[in-house]
Amino acid sequence: MTRRVVVVGDVMLDREVDGTVERFCPDAPAPVLDVSMVRQGPGGAGLATRLCAAPDVEVTWIGPLAADDDGAAIQRELAAAGITTIALGHEGATRRKTRVRSGGHVLVRLDEGGPGRPTGPVPRAALEAIAAADVVLASCYGAGTTAQPELRRALERRAEHRPVVWDPHPRGGPPVPGCLLVSPNLSEARTAAGRPDDPGDLVAPAVRDLWAAQHAAVTGGAHGAWLAVGDDVIYTPVESVGDGDPCGAGDRFAAAATTAIARGATVPEAITLAVARASEWVASGGAWEFRRSAHTGPAPERDGTTPGPHGPSDTEAQRHTAKEVVERVRGRGGTVVATGGCFDVLHAGHLQSLQAARRLGDALVVLLNSDASVRRLKGAGRPVQTAEDRARLLLGLECVDAVAVFDEDDPSTVLGELRPDVWAKGGDYAGVPLTESELVRGWGGRVVLLPYLEGRSTTALLSDAG
Repeated sequence: MTRRVVVVGDVMLDREVDGTVERFCPDAPAPVLDVSMVRQGPGGAGLATRLCAAPDVEVTWIGPLAADDDGAAIQRELAAAGITTIALGHEGATRRKTRVRSGGHVLVRLDEGGPGRPTGPVPRAALEAIAAADVVLASCYGAGTTAQPELRRALERRAEHRPVVWDPHPRGGPPVPGCLLVSPNLSEARTAAGRPDDPGDLVAPAVRDLWAAQHAAVTGGAHGAWLAVGDDVIYTPVESVGDGDPCGAGDRFAAAATTAIARGATVPEAITLAVARASEWVASGGAWEFRRSAHTGPAPERDGTTPGPHGPSDTEAQRHTAKEVVERVRGRGGTVVATGGCFDVLHAGHLQSLQAARRLGDALVVLLNSDASVRRLKGAGRPVQTAEDRARLLLGLECVDAVAVFDEDDPSTVLGELRPDVWAKGGDYAGVPLTESELVRGWGGRVVLLPYLEGRSTTALLSDAG
């Protein structure tokens, strides 16, 4: 079944310029960037629109579009993703934001272009699309699209009876009354409610009532989100926090919530999914990484179980986070420790080994056998817990810094990617040749065996339970 999503909002062209800095200008105390790569794509509501696209979601974008080369580039990319555009007049040249990066850090951001305000009448096709959509996302970026009188009246009429999700902006107008969901970030919510110091669980009901919305989800970045539902507030934490790129995370959150609602999810279910997708987005490298991989073309959006390119799978996100942990620790001269296993039923023996491994260095990465790998190694009926749940339990331990799931029968491939300084294995492997030992020693790493807690094993525990 195809769902229809309409996104109403302001677009811009986002450009990312990446390079290296190895010297300074001779005539000024300014770094010289040797450019290695330039990427660009729709930003603002354009990014949110792009992230809504999926084979089972028909997406239409409505907003001002300048008649210049940058405007044409935005329209081409949206069309390539199968998105219909209904363009309004655009005041001035296309707004453009350019982030200049080196070593993963933004050196400067350049803002160019006109105000981006809509001009002229609203096409009838736009009003008809708003009325007919399964869900409308108002993605406000402060240029005036969501405040355009005719569009705003159409959104008000729609919100009386059908779902509208509103992602507000400090410079934009307030959401129309009756929205199914408003999704400000914590700073925006505090400013709107005039409660600068309140925590998310107090601000969420305040903005929900202020804007006469049915639900309000206040996002707190690495702290997750607070959803006001009736007299209650549901807190959804971020399961794992990395040091990725947050650029575009708000759009990822709004798009994920919108498409989930279009597919029939309840608002609490949609928020749980949206928090997970936004977290994965940050860990995977944000808008920069999304644009790098955009040439692979559209593929199925995730509905909670199926991986897709608009947000990496849990396995991909975890592996990316593990690499970031390794790079960060190594960058400050620290020691990276890795260990591996199935960890099907976490027990005291596992805990002792993991705690011992962590004391060997400054960070511990656990290489975890996938479900298919466990099944091949342990036989039918195993694992008793999915890789997702096993990873979640491991990441809940203070001694574990990251988890990387692998599909092979041994961890050699992911070991070669991470190249830890220490490879730690349980003492029950004493005297047993380890296929990965030679690999680790090949880059100067060490292999260390850990204490073994006698009588503790997953197989024994499951046998006793049976």
